[in-house]
Amino acid sequence: MSLIMKEDLFEDQRTNLRLCEGAMWLPGFAKSREAFLHTALQSIVKQAPFRNMFTPGGFRMSVAMTNCGKLGWVTDLAGYRYEEKDPESGLFWPPMPPIFLEMAQAAALKAGFPAFFPDACLINCYEPGAKMSLHQDKNERDLSAPIVSITLGLPATFLFGGLNRADPVQRLFLIHSDVVVWGGPARLFYHGIIPLKKGYHPFWGSARINLTFRKVA
Repeated sequence: MSLIMKEDLFEDQRTNLRLCEGAMWLPGFAKSREAFLHTALQSIVKQAPFRNMFTPGGFRMSVAMTNCGKLGWVTDLAGYRYEEKDPESGLFWPPMPPIFLEMAQAAALKAGFPAFFPDACLINCYEPGAKMSLHQDKNERDLSAPIVSITLGLPATFLFGGLNRADPVQRLFLIHSDVVVWGGPARLFYHGIIPLKKGYHPFWGSARINLTFRKVA
């Protein structure tokens, strides 16, 4: 298990890092747009509030979620899937804000994936203690496009493995405004978040917000 930790470095000393073929870590990439991202997120959450969904096995997820874009990821006793409408309200998911699309496309391009047009953004809200077990993002029909993941607020340790759950993992200490992009041969790599530690961010409070952009169809 390799360890990549950046918390003891000044933010302006961190540089982009190629994790493997198809995957790149972009430290601080979203920093200049944080105010616009915050405003856009507030609008989304007013229309489609965060909620803790249940897995097909009946377990309540520790991470609260919502969505924006043409499609939204949902999970319940019927399984994991994408839906055009929010099952709680019956309304279409809020449209993806232009600033979200701009950031996702810019990050994808920086990582070597031009012409990225995500149609879904799954938004995760991690409170202290929340985690995400190792998993693959494989409910999308289009696996040729990358995943773009933006961290906002509290720092988190991101686990990035391989094609098999038992493969060795890299541990990345992600802080506010960091972006990770993975696609191509790394598109189905396992990844996760260890339990979030307590903290406070002056702009985002006591939570970590994670924007994950996908091309579903």
